[in-house]
Amino acid sequence: MGSVAAALRERGFTVTGSDANIYPPMSTFLAKKGIALTEGYRAENIPTDADVIVIGNAMTRGNPEVEAVLNLRLYYLALPEVLKQFFLRSRKNLVVTGTHGKTTTASLLAWIMKSAGLEPSYMIGGIPKNLGQGACFNDSKYFVIEGDEYDTAFFDKRSKFIHYLPELLIVNNIEFDHADIFPDLDAIKLTFRRLINIVPQNGMLLLNGDDPNCVEVAQKSLAPIVEVGFSKNCARRIRDVSYLPGSSQFTLEAERFAVPLIGEFNVRNAAMAISAAEFYQVPVDKIRTALASFQGVSRRQEIRGEVRGVKVIDDFGHHPTAITETLTALRQRYPGHRIWAIFEPRSNTTRRAIFQRELPDALGLADGVFLSEVARLDQIPVEERLRPEVVIETIAATGKPAFYEKNADAILHRLVPLLQERDIVVVFSNGGFDGIHGKLLTQLAS
Repeated sequence: MGSVAAALRERGFTVTGSDANIYPPMSTFLAKKGIALTEGYRAENIPTDADVIVIGNAMTRGNPEVEAVLNLRLYYLALPEVLKQFFLRSRKNLVVTGTHGKTTTASLLAWIMKSAGLEPSYMIGGIPKNLGQGACFNDSKYFVIEGDEYDTAFFDKRSKFIHYLPELLIVNNIEFDHADIFPDLDAIKLTFRRLINIVPQNGMLLLNGDDPNCVEVAQKSLAPIVEVGFSKNCARRIRDVSYLPGSSQFTLEAERFAVPLIGEFNVRNAAMAISAAEFYQVPVDKIRTALASFQGVSRRQEIRGEVRGVKVIDDFGHHPTAITETLTALRQRYPGHRIWAIFEPRSNTTRRAIFQRELPDALGLADGVFLSEVARLDQIPVEERLRPEVVIETIAATGKPAFYEKNADAILHRLVPLLQERDIVVVFSNGGFDGIHGKLLTQLAS
């Protein structure tokens, strides 16, 4: 929502908006763009002369602004409908999907296309550092868009990506997530099948050939399929991977590439972006140059600062697989360093007991672990809640220091005295986490 708001502002629209909690980096980004933000929902925030009211998928009936829109009979759309109706028709839409890696892959692809002079429009659920913003709307025939499987709005329960008119579709991986709207993995597979079913025959489906779920959902695709991955069955096989402290090198289709990202999952993300760019005839030398200059995405293994030899890293990971991949990558990047993992169970899935067994294994890859209290507990029935104290007990039983604390301040009170020079602290949260990164750096400095 924030990225599209900024892009619309640049196109000359007057844009205002409301949210329950406004926090960096998006809040500061929007303020710089001159977009008026209102914290909290009130009926009077809705301008009655607005041409379009865009209703986010977090909104529900009973929200005072939603009720005002309905009562006043104003014209409203979901965000994906805005994109489909006003921006995506007649374009070559490159849609990047999957449980993990969407933001990084879409950012890589948009940067490659831009570096090659194709100047794509794009909408990405994060802020790529090379691009400076998560969305750009122009008159290019190319549109790179991150396709989310979450539902569209309270009045449209289809996945958002169903609206995105893909010509080229990337499916990075498929796992169970979003337990608040999908009952099981089969329901998620169904929505991916529906998406694959609208890729045209003259389009392209790039598939993670290492993921059985991806292979399964694509069986009836009428669009051409190219499997990308490490296994022998992949038509575009990733080979000869070298993981260096600050980068990864690999071979794809006899061409050697390097990307300043770490971890196997980022190598596959890059291979997907390369394959998509080559479908649109971007020269290999331009792809190679763009990859080498990629600066990453805010909140994806982002170093927030270093004080007294302690590095503080911010990561958006909130799924056991993402946490596992990030911790594994950090081991490769910082061999011999102690790694502390701080996790805030905040997403609609991790607040529930869905990953009660998986979280200890994922977080246990760190040398020390902190969990905060589950966010918004009152919204979840007691029997469905994650039990973070049990996660901590399971990790502590392996002999590693592990602590369950109420909030960010309590975590820092216990953590700071334990830190030593060369330690790595990685914070996993998909929210602001009460500014824990800045607070930690300040306490270390004092």
